[in-house]
Amino acid sequence: MNHPLENKRALVTGGSRGIGAAIVKRLAREGAHVALTYISKPDQANETAQAAEALGVRALAIQADSADAQAVAAAVERTVAEFGGIDILVNNAGIGVFAPVADYRLEDFDRTLAVNLRAVFVATQTAVKYMQTGGRVITIGSCNAERMPFAGGAVYAMSKAALVGLVKGLARDLGPRGITVNNVQPGPIDTDLNPASGDFADMLRSLMALPRYGSGDEVAALVAYLAGPEAGFVTGASLTIDGGFTA
Repeated sequence: MNHPLENKRALVTGGSRGIGAAIVKRLAREGAHVALTYISKPDQANETAQAAEALGVRALAIQADSADAQAVAAAVERTVAEFGGIDILVNNAGIGVFAPVADYRLEDFDRTLAVNLRAVFVATQTAVKYMQTGGRVITIGSCNAERMPFAGGAVYAMSKAALVGLVKGLARDLGPRGITVNNVQPGPIDTDLNPASGDFADMLRSLMALPRYGSGDEVAALVAYLAGPEAGFVTGASLTIDGGFTA
């Protein structure tokens, strides 16, 4: 089997389940040693790490709430200490709190920005201190940055749209060092948080060109491409994988 990421060292935030777990396993399959962060459910996080280790790489589960900037930076530092460096950072952790604007709580607004934006900046700022030429920073955004077709999603959409600008700016900052920065924007993906059989599934499928949910593995494949050597000339981009949700 080809291992284009052999001996690369990666950190995936929010990597214990769903899209994050799929990314952890895909990077491991391609040869990368992978650390992942989680908030709760250590058994689930350790199970994902063990699945990565079964592919012949080192793996590490780190408890860290992405709303805590110090915990985010510490997770990066621990990854570097355990693996001897970091080559790939996948900012996957994110939350979505949906409510009408009149009812939206300020504490939910603040936590959404802390997890979806500040944590991305803090993790990137910490990781790039150790990255060499060829380093990769990949954020997981959302197609809702471009289209929010229902009420109650203003703050979530704002946080994901802001990632587009952050990625463009970081790409300019880090390009001279040979580090690429890109954003992946999934549409409806079949996970425990948004199952293909959920209450909103039929409505979402009706908005798509391909009338099905995507899989975590499909998103992970795009992330693996951006992490690999063939994507060395891709930076500052937001790549949408949404079944035509925004078409």
